[in-house]
Amino acid sequence: MFQSPSLKDISGCAIASILNTKGKGIKGDVITSAISVMRERSNGLGGGFAAYGIYPEFKDYYAFHIMFVDESIKESVEAYLQEKMVLVKSEAIPTRKKMSFLNTPLLWRYFLEVPKSKLTSAITEEDYVVSIVMKINKRFKGAFVFSSGKNMGVFKGLGYPEDISRFYRLEEYEGYLWTAHGRFPTNTPGWWGGAHPFALLDWSVVHNGEISSYGTNKRYVETFGYECSLLTDTEVIVYLLDLLIRRHGLPIDIALNALAPPFWAEIDSMDKNMKEALSALRMVYASALLNGPFSIIIANSHMMIGLTDRIMLRPLVAAKKDDFYYMASEEAAIREICIEPDTVWSPKGGEPIVVRMEVRT
Repeated sequence: MFQSPSLKDISGCAIASILNTKGKGIKGDVITSAISVMRERSNGLGGGFAAYGIYPEFKDYYAFHIMFVDESIKESVEAYLQEKMVLVKSEAIPTRKKMSFLNTPLLWRYFLEVPKSKLTSAITEEDYVVSIVMKINKRFKGAFVFSSGKNMGVFKGLGYPEDISRFYRLEEYEGYLWTAHGRFPTNTPGWWGGAHPFALLDWSVVHNGEISSYGTNKRYVETFGYECSLLTDTEVIVYLLDLLIRRHGLPIDIALNALAPPFWAEIDSMDKNMKEALSALRMVYASALLNGPFSIIIANSHMMIGLTDRIMLRPLVAAKKDDFYYMASEEAAIREICIEPDTVWSPKGGEPIVVRMEVRT
């Protein structure tokens, strides 16, 4: 049957990102314009953004964004934070008070420093911060740390992404790297903590698709002390990145090969050295392999990465214009904010796109 070219082939969820490799500031309404083009890919059960470079005055402190179901749990968590860390500043995350969403939690941010007395030769500062995040998310019922990096923040909730952007007043923020997500949940609940991005330290992930290997991945990361408590399969990806890259010290390209490695048939056709290396990687990190249809955008303070499953069952498009790089589920989202890019392309399945900053912020 003939299908009108105006109809879209919707495969759930929308993802988008923009990075200026020289660290130039980008207003939050720019990424909002991109993600809003793909409104029909989501259903109002989750939208969110991650932004880098937005807290220059507090860039040396960890910025915890925390959701609370009520004031009593907020008081308990604050007492815990003051016991474990140095509280530099505490304030409500600015929102538009006249906007309302279903079950809106208390939204607070804390700028924190790790006391040197809490560290040992076996516990790094990052290890300590991760342990605090895990303990709050697991042990304080009704409290969730949804952002914990330096000079970055996640803003998310239960709504369409453009509405979430207005709610958090993102047009008032300026960052050099933004990611965005519009959610269409299929087998996990739509709720504030389950919206994307998912973040830990300065890693953040937005995801279109399904991680069918979630059970295996979850059991694997939990053996290293991570707690999967946010009821969404995407959460495990950010923990795998922290484990493989920060804790195990794998270079980024090797870690991405562990998450989405070539098929065994491809490995068997490679030269001896590459075959041995990738075979060892697949065996050692078998439980880190991501199965299922997915496209993801990964970000940290100095890079933006696009990655799809090995046969590209979910779409991803990239573009470049001067020192700006873009990624999205649809080319239309990119052209909404960059009418004439220098180049536009789609990666091969399982082939990562890695864009690094030219300067370290």
